[in-house]
Amino acid sequence: MIHSSFPARRMRRLRAQDALRDMVAEHQLTVKDLIYPVFVLPGERLREAVPSMPGVERLSVDLLLEQAEEWVDLGIPALALFPVTPMNLKSECASEAFNPNGLAQQALRALKSRFPQLMLMSDVALDPFTSHGQDGLVDESGYVVNDATVDVLVRQALSHAQAGADIVAPSDMMDGRIGAIRNALEEAGFVNTCIMAYAAKYASAYYGPFRDAVGSAANIKGGNKKTYQMDPANSDEALHEIALDIQEGADMVMVKPGMPYLDVVRRCKDELRVPTFAYQVSGEYAMHQAAFANGWLNEEAVILESLLAFKRAGADGILTYFAPQAARLLKS
Repeated sequence: MIHSSFPARRMRRLRAQDALRDMVAEHQLTVKDLIYPVFVLPGERLREAVPSMPGVERLSVDLLLEQAEEWVDLGIPALALFPVTPMNLKSECASEAFNPNGLAQQALRALKSRFPQLMLMSDVALDPFTSHGQDGLVDESGYVVNDATVDVLVRQALSHAQAGADIVAPSDMMDGRIGAIRNALEEAGFVNTCIMAYAAKYASAYYGPFRDAVGSAANIKGGNKKTYQMDPANSDEALHEIALDIQEGADMVMVKPGMPYLDVVRRCKDELRVPTFAYQVSGEYAMHQAAFANGWLNEEAVILESLLAFKRAGADGILTYFAPQAARLLKS
């Protein structure tokens, strides 16, 4: 690195004018970086607020289609779908997860028919469908079993691809599920269906509002997911997880949560150089909204700054509940 001393080198020179600052900016946030997670309800003409996530609503498929008109107009390129499963459809074996006429599958078909240009990402995990709220099948001791869970995840992923998902996103953290899903997709002819692996998903306390939104908080009853999601103390382990998922056939990888784990995003991008995404999760969103409501932070400036931090850390794309608001701000 070349160094020069003051006053030959005045670092503030390039910050003196708006145009210069823009010209030498190392990273840029655009609407093309945004993926909007949405919660889908059964029924018609239904919307429900999520109390722990101010501004976020669960929507029935018909209202989701109406709202999607605006999101497409804003230039948001992709939606991530999360279904809200009624209690009577939850079971120990999570069979509703791969129901071809299930809620996620209905939403995928409807959105793809109406907006063929919109990329659709589907969550592949069993926690919305299990009566116990875990991301997999459990044995008599309550331990989440791996291989039997993978068999169900494969069926779920295939049902999503058949319904029109462009990207299936296994978020369960079972070992070997990426290879099994990739093989099944290939055998079924879905050679261009992408897999976004939640490869470094941590057993985080930041997920609470999300579990409220999808209705799994009551099912898990104070349990945890530490036997399959990652220990927040570890980052070397994350690189092993990510490398394994890429070897098994993942096209892109996810780090979750986002801002508390941007070091993992940076390491992934620097060391593995693969398409890397991050999720600004529900707890991050809720904290921001609480600060905005109390007048402690400047809402518009902080939304854009927080998302730009993901880009600076190396994220190619960001799942964020701020996507519509950020898209409007970027347009203005």
